[in-house]
Amino acid sequence: MIRIDGTSSASERAQITEKDAALAVVSDVAQAIDPVIAKRVLRKIDLYFMPAMLIGYGMVYYDKAILGSASLFGMTTDLKLSVVDNSTTPPSVDTSRLSWATSIFYFGMLAGLYPMTLVLQRFNTRYVLGPVVLIWAIVCAATAGVTTWQGLFIQRFFLGVIESVIPTAFMTTVSSYYTQKEQSMRQAWWFSGTGWFTIIGGALNYGFGQITSGSLARWQYIYILAGGLTFLFGLWCCTMPNSPVSAWFLTAEERIVAVERLRKGQTGVRCQKIKLDHVKESFTDVKLYLIAIMMAAAYTINGAISGFGPLIVSTFGYDTLDSILFQFPVGAVCVIFIPLCGYIPTVIPNTRIPMLITCCLPVIAGCIMIWKSEWGYQPATPVVGYALTGFFGPVVSLIITLGASNVAGATKKSIMASSTFVAYTIGNIIGPQLVKSTTKAQHYPELWQGMIICYCITIAAAISLYIVLWRENRHRDTLELDEIQRDKIAFDDLTDKQNPFFRYAL
Repeated sequence: MIRIDGTSSASERAQITEKDAALAVVSDVAQAIDPVIAKRVLRKIDLYFMPAMLIGYGMVYYDKAILGSASLFGMTTDLKLSVVDNSTTPPSVDTSRLSWATSIFYFGMLAGLYPMTLVLQRFNTRYVLGPVVLIWAIVCAATAGVTTWQGLFIQRFFLGVIESVIPTAFMTTVSSYYTQKEQSMRQAWWFSGTGWFTIIGGALNYGFGQITSGSLARWQYIYILAGGLTFLFGLWCCTMPNSPVSAWFLTAEERIVAVERLRKGQTGVRCQKIKLDHVKESFTDVKLYLIAIMMAAAYTINGAISGFGPLIVSTFGYDTLDSILFQFPVGAVCVIFIPLCGYIPTVIPNTRIPMLITCCLPVIAGCIMIWKSEWGYQPATPVVGYALTGFFGPVVSLIITLGASNVAGATKKSIMASSTFVAYTIGNIIGPQLVKSTTKAQHYPELWQGMIICYCITIAAAISLYIVLWRENRHRDTLELDEIQRDKIAFDDLTDKQNPFFRYAL
């Protein structure tokens, strides 16, 4: 049983801003953990975080993806997002404004990622995340009041700035509460919100599609609902503890266990001091760039599918509402395979990168099926191919896990998280620009060719990352280390490069 004294030495208290917050409740000497209490602690952490984070990230995905459905419900006409050129025969339609409406959100996210993530690290979580999410809810609902395409561009830019902190907050929170082994499954759980809300959001949008009367357009109701749901999530964020050290839903004894069980992984809990040496190391670490390349390449498909998916499917010969329903298979692939790919590494170590590469292959196959098949009227092959593109979900989930579990040091975690999602924004900016309305008759060849190239790049970067991590682990295994020092430095807020006891997850 762990002894609870609730104190730490004077020197530890003096260094608390330099070192990990864990030193407020534990010392530099490891304490035995009661496995019964440890199991209870993990269950409490899961129950508090996972359902809310799944819903929260589902809303992050939903309020971007609904642009594709809203465009089918009159938004393109109401806000002049598509322009018809009657000077050609037949008349041509330019959807570049819709492409930019999708992309400009990610320019906002790009602008907000680094500053918002560092602000989140520097200040208490609930005082940053709670108000930000509540503002996000208001801005999202305000989309219903936009009357011009210029206004939509402005609204979506600021929406991107506000939302930028959400995925990085989730990524760093999981790395602060869970062991390396546990992180794969938990990162997958919250990221699977993309799949759940592809299905749930599609069902809701289908329901709104039945509205034939009312003072608002159908697309306006969708945004008001999204804003209301996001506001409820924001109330939960206002209760979020800063770290396991201050987790109010755990008892004093459970908080010590929550911290102590993280000692072996050497990833730390939380340090609110922003350290410039961590920043410098982050940007000279090849891992950051390989993770970023994979994320940018893999998530390019989302920028196209979330904004244009229903429009693409509608060209297969299906009506507006049926086009929305075809988002269900994409969501189902995410719901099933994101958690599965998160679970497998918990029972078979070092399988993250092999699974990532494997999941790239169905995406490539799906793009080829859509591109090269005969579309005709309500064809089967491109619909199956479209469903296979849903494997981008497990690919991206594994990239997030690799980024979060292979860095240590609070500031370096923040830089890795924000850099990962900077790459995410780049992919999402590029994706919509590959959808050229002038090549609709040719099945949008630039889009599918681009996706195939991107996923080949993802595979190449994943193989490179595997080699880098494997060689580093092998080198560290040859070092003669004093194992007594392992426990003493676990909460010194060292980076993975500074800490020779750290091992990388493959």
